[in-house]
Amino acid sequence: MKTTMAASCSLVCCGEERESDKAVIVRFSNGSVKNGDRLDFTMYKNADESNPRKKSRRILVAESERLSYVGNNFGAGSLKCNNFCKYYVGVLNKQTMQMEVHSAQLFNMQPVIPADTTETAKPQDTTLTYRDKVDSLIEAFGTNKQKRALSSRRLNQVGSDTLHQAVAKAANTVIDQKGLEALQQEVAETESQGDLALHLPPCNADADRPDNVYLFDDLISPAEFGALEQAGSKMAALTTEELQKMRDDGGSLCVVKHLENMATVGEARDKRARCIFYLSLLLKLARQKSVTRKFGQEEGCPRIIQSKLLRTFTVETFNNGRVQNMVSSSMRAKLAAYSLALLLHMGHMTADLTLLHRDLAITEARMIEVAKSMGLTLTKPARGKSDEAGLRDDHRQASLVLPLVKYDQFMERRKRKKMH
Repeated sequence: MKTTMAASCSLVCCGEERESDKAVIVRFSNGSVKNGDRLDFTMYKNADESNPRKKSRRILVAESERLSYVGNNFGAGSLKCNNFCKYYVGVLNKQTMQMEVHSAQLFNMQPVIPADTTETAKPQDTTLTYRDKVDSLIEAFGTNKQKRALSSRRLNQVGSDTLHQAVAKAANTVIDQKGLEALQQEVAETESQGDLALHLPPCNADADRPDNVYLFDDLISPAEFGALEQAGSKMAALTTEELQKMRDDGGSLCVVKHLENMATVGEARDKRARCIFYLSLLLKLARQKSVTRKFGQEEGCPRIIQSKLLRTFTVETFNNGRVQNMVSSSMRAKLAAYSLALLLHMGHMTADLTLLHRDLAITEARMIEVAKSMGLTLTKPARGKSDEAGLRDDHRQASLVLPLVKYDQFMERRKRKKMH
């Protein structure tokens, strides 16, 4: 009989199912249920369907004559196996002899014991604080001096409440006029000023050689460096006309400068080309406000590099029901530090800060602050000094010289003008 039924049955896959169409498998923590037909099951879903982290949350309730059982697929009481495995349930249609396969979720049902509701109501005076009770005693039995002190304190309290209301009203006015997002950005920028040291690349201040202070492998890992082979070869194949067009179109000055000064052949040219391509992505990312998952695809960015950039140099924010990758002010400082460390390896431990801060679209003061935090030596050619092309070159340079320079942190104070 079993063999005949198995031979006449066929499987039918239901395809992609919605979250609400999934089958439910329940497990009772306190034993097995003998009469499952007497249980009344109800499924509840989270009302915030726009939140990707909450839209799949479900609560299953089973009610009987004696007890109620509750299970959920989130929180500490949920089954972790739902995150690691996929479960399927087969439902046999006895008329068509076809078995439909549905995806399923497991729920651990736990009994809920109702609280004792026969407690007597608590006296109303138990909600009073100790201060309120003392004030009531002063009003009834206090001296005239204590009553005057109580009245004065209550008047001050009314004045304080009025002040708080005025401040809250003014704050709401500022938020309405300027916008909450702009205020949050200002707060983030202010906080990032003191967190610059947290965004520097790993530093070995006791290194015996300058190129071992900020290791190249900490900037670009060997696996990432290998993935840049194809993109680097395209960068090295750019012609002189293409470089001139890149300069005329407002391309990154650091990238164009290093492309023009590349070695002709050999391993050094290949390494320089890969570093230039990675640097171009860092400079492009620093000019973004929000970054999509398509970042770098036009340039042929490998997936391992794209994942690293989003993971290392962006922060995740929640906006309109979606998770977005944003480049905050602190992340721009981090991009500046990593770009500067990469330029040091590309330029024999010397980098042009003026070109870099222009490519990053940050102020020169911010760029100098990053360089000082990295312990670099800052130099600026004397006025009137010319470069090889005969043009005036007053760009500020940063060099890594051992031992690293420790700069004193101080706050500049503006002198007040005397009024005559």
